[in-house]
Amino acid sequence: MDIITQAMESYGISPLPMKVAEAMAYVPFQQFGSDTYSPAQALEAGTVYPVLNKPFFGSKCEVKNDD
Repeated sequence: MDIITQAMESYGISPLPMKVAEAMAYVPFQQFGSDTYSPAQALEAGTVYPVLNKPFFGSKCEVKNDD
């Protein structure tokens, strides 16, 4: 059972609020179980999770593929 389903069933809460304000970011619970970087790679990337590795290049966007 994932954390979102467990929280909803156990506590009766949704991962996101029912009423939201404009221009406010709401992030669902982080799911563990995905791939992770080694400690050296995580230190260089600034995150343990490859899916969160989204470097900022000014006005350009680059999709990083570690396959």
